[in-house]
Amino acid sequence: MRKKAFMFMAAAVLILAAVTAGGIFLEPAAMETDFSKTNLAPSGENLFGTDWMGRDMFARTIAGLSLSIRLGLLTAAASAGIALILGTVSAVSGRKADAVVSWCIDLVMGIPHILLVILISLACGRGFAGVAAGIALSHWPSLARVIRGEIIQLCQAPYILTAEKMGVPRIQNAVRHMIPHLMPQFFTGLVLLFPHAILHEASVTFLGFGLSSEQPAIGVILSESMQYLTTGRWWLAVFPGLSLVLVVILFAMLGEQIRRLTDPASVHE
Repeated sequence: MRKKAFMFMAAAVLILAAVTAGGIFLEPAAMETDFSKTNLAPSGENLFGTDWMGRDMFARTIAGLSLSIRLGLLTAAASAGIALILGTVSAVSGRKADAVVSWCIDLVMGIPHILLVILISLACGRGFAGVAAGIALSHWPSLARVIRGEIIQLCQAPYILTAEKMGVPRIQNAVRHMIPHLMPQFFTGLVLLFPHAILHEASVTFLGFGLSSEQPAIGVILSESMQYLTTGRWWLAVFPGLSLVLVVILFAMLGEQIRRLTDPASVHE
């Protein structure tokens, strides 16, 4: 089982890396217009067809996925970092700090993610920076709560109690002993943040509050294609939408495999 999991993880990482690199390479082609090839159905020459401006939909889809993956990497890493810091501070810095962090967690989790991302994105000027800030500042609470609970349990471990009796500060104990112990949960949570980040970026952009329309983002592609679906140009939405779903599923499966590998019960499987 573990060998198959490692093989799947390697293949998934390879596919995602290829899409990311290919999207960067195809970005100029995704912006190129050719009005002699407008609204062409999928064919051998244009795998995903062309749009109303003659732009190749395959190049636009790969470029959009690449942008979503890069944004997901940035925001998931930032959000996981916030969760690690706040979860640790909440667990080791006393009741007042715990109360403040717990209140922040409840506050952020009490607001729908999409609404919070939109509000933060608008406050930060929309665009790439606005969407990145909105996603990073709204997706940390669940992981922070998990880390807080794990550290609270670790605080009762004999070696931690012994170190405290010897005068070692709690923060030092957390940095040296607790945080390394939490790395499997942290990395699993980090990977599982990717699908949420990618979907929320696409959703916010689709609604017009995210990335600018000049960028070949999946949300922009899907938003623009809506007005052409009734004319029979199904390929403008079907291929980008399916590609986004496949990338999200791949990230979710990757996170599940990491969770299984880091589960002590799977060592003997």
